[in-house]
Amino acid sequence: MSAATFPLWRQRLFGTPATAALTVVLALGIAWVAVPLIRWALIDATWSGTTRNDCTGSGACWVFIRARFGQFMYGLYPVDERWRADLTGAIFALSGLGLYLSPKSMRIRLAILALIILPPLGVWLLAGGFGLRPVETREWGGLMLTLFISVYSSLIAIPLGILLALGRQSQLKVVRLISVLFIEFWRGVPIIAVIFLASLLLPLILPSGTGIDRLARAVIGLGLVIAAYMAEAVRGGLQALPSGQREAATALGLTYWKTTGLIVLPQALRISLPAMTNEFIALIKNTTLVLVVSILDLLGIAQASLADPNWVGMNMEAYAFAGAIYWLICYALSRWSKRLERRKLG
Repeated sequence: MSAATFPLWRQRLFGTPATAALTVVLALGIAWVAVPLIRWALIDATWSGTTRNDCTGSGACWVFIRARFGQFMYGLYPVDERWRADLTGAIFALSGLGLYLSPKSMRIRLAILALIILPPLGVWLLAGGFGLRPVETREWGGLMLTLFISVYSSLIAIPLGILLALGRQSQLKVVRLISVLFIEFWRGVPIIAVIFLASLLLPLILPSGTGIDRLARAVIGLGLVIAAYMAEAVRGGLQALPSGQREAATALGLTYWKTTGLIVLPQALRISLPAMTNEFIALIKNTTLVLVVSILDLLGIAQASLADPNWVGMNMEAYAFAGAIYWLICYALSRWSKRLERRKLG
């Protein structure tokens, strides 16, 4: 630490007797929690082995995670077909990176092209058909399923949320009323009730012989609920814009859609980005609620693994591993959001 920064560090932590006392108390509290946790998770943990008999230490038995790692990642997805899940994840990740690094002049067109190609491509790779071995969605699970639900629900929630936010600001009373009713209805219903009703009630409403996959119903239900929250986040960004922006565009002769697409929405989305990221993080954590309809996401697989009589009592390891993965994903999203805030939208 340089001499220039040390006085500022010392002033913030020990500038007054009160801050110094608070710093010492917090440091002792962190040490009181962190030291036994580190001993359990790292120092006294068992890392190698194949069965529970190999776990002879007093710390965590990470042998359980190694033995069940494939199920944590893919659920019951066939082992010889897991390359399809890896390929799907790589395609989506590389496409997102390419879109992030692409020139601003091409970003919108590339985003539209990705939205047209990637969703059906991902479903085809994972579900099979048309040359690939079919894999039923009841065999999907683990982290793969958590990411699938999060991504595909967001593909419903984000565009629908933007349309609802614009509808709530519309001068047409009918459009505004429909948008308000939709938002308030879905915001007022518990997410777990939406998933439960989508899985049990929807088949009763549809005509006989018409079926929608259980996973698809959960994705649609989550997407509709998160769309209502996304709409409020975007509406906050729209209200934060000065009215002169739209008035200047109107004075230049731009139509409503050109004004909205070229001037209003880019600025509103940048303002709304922290709130939208927060909703997406909430969506990722809310995917655990699909367990009520027997869809085994990452947390569901963790709970199902504990039913194995060979690994009874591994609750701490299972939940710690699943929680660490959720935290890493959410933390990465928050950091990515901060980077986007510093960039000008194309």
